[in-house]
Amino acid sequence: MCLGIPGQIVEFVDEALHIAKVDVSGVRRNVHVGLVAPDGIGPGDWVLIHVGFAISKIDEAEARATYDLLREMGDAYEQEIEEFERSEIS
Repeated sequence: MCLGIPGQIVEFVDEALHIAKVDVSGVRRNVHVGLVAPDGIGPGDWVLIHVGFAISKIDEAEARATYDLLREMGDAYEQEIEEFERSEIS
């Protein structure tokens, strides 16, 4: 199962290529943020991530609510976090 998971932008790794380091439940990975760049994003902002791409900008309240819902899903959420840990965009 593939889910959109919330992550918080930590820093830009390569602004020209729209790559940012994002924290998802303590796991930090590079994510492509070009789809949400027109929304005006920066460190501290929250995004919804799917397969290595930030697909929408969300606020912190929505991120927390999404985390809570995903945790209730149990195994599906844990599997998504494991897949995120193994991913790498450079």
